[in-house]
Amino acid sequence: MSNKIFVGGLAWATDERGLEEAFSSYGEITEAKVVRDRATGRSRGFGFVTFANSTAAREAMEQMNDSMLDGRSIRVDLAQERDNSSRDRGPRDRGPRY
Repeated sequence: MSNKIFVGGLAWATDERGLEEAFSSYGEITEAKVVRDRATGRSRGFGFVTFANSTAAREAMEQMNDSMLDGRSIRVDLAQERDNSSRDRGPRDRGPRY
C-alpha cells in the first residue's frame, strides 16, 4: 500500500498546517500539500498527505474518511499515481476527431 493519501472536499481556508494537524495523530507525516490554482493561488479543494509508513496511511484513511474538517465533510482515499503520458503529446498527436 502507498504512504500517500488523497483528501478531497477541503474548505477553501484549509492550509497545509491545518491538514497536517488533522492527520498527525495517525503517525509521522512527511508532507502535507493543499493543491492550489496556479492563476489565483486559491485552494482547489483537495490535497495530499504523505505518511512515513503505510500502516499510518491506512489507519488515517479509514478513520478520517467522511469526517469533518474545518466545517466540511472530507473524502479520504489512496492517492492514485498520475499518468503524465497525455501531457507529453502535442495537440496534433491526439488522434482522429470524430
